[in-house]
Amino acid sequence: MDRLVRTSAKALVIKDGCMLAIKLHDSDGDFYIMPGGGQAAGELLSATVQREVAEETGISVKAKDALFIIEGAEGEKHHRVDVIYLCDYIGESNMKYHPDKNQVGYEWLEIATLNKAPLYPSKLRRAIMNYYEGKETPVYLGNENVGDPEITY
Repeated sequence: MDRLVRTSAKALVIKDGCMLAIKLHDSDGDFYIMPGGGQAAGELLSATVQREVAEETGISVKAKDALFIIEGAEGEKHHRVDVIYLCDYIGESNMKYHPDKNQVGYEWLEIATLNKAPLYPSKLRRAIMNYYEGKETPVYLGNENVGDPEITY
């Protein structure tokens, strides 16, 4: 097999009914992803998510429980496995800010209308809304295919 598996940790940071999201821009326009990134060898996923959020946003968070797992098995250089952690918002970080490629900033997206936001992987939209509303939601969300429509539960 030529492709490697890439494990990453993503943060669900909720504040005042909104979630923290990285804003990206490419030839298709603006879209959002959750802050976080790839795990380094020897680094625990909880440490990965805290480091990545600080690097990408300048915000300090404290990782709590893992809420969701989603995969991207096709359409990318690596087979991606994302573990989404619920994180407490702490405040401004003292880490040096390192935006990702195509990152134009970050925003707080309203969770109540997340199903209409260009947040990817798209399978996370309804899962996050359900979690926030106290509804039962599966932990393992499966594979995200390019162009997946919103998944409703």
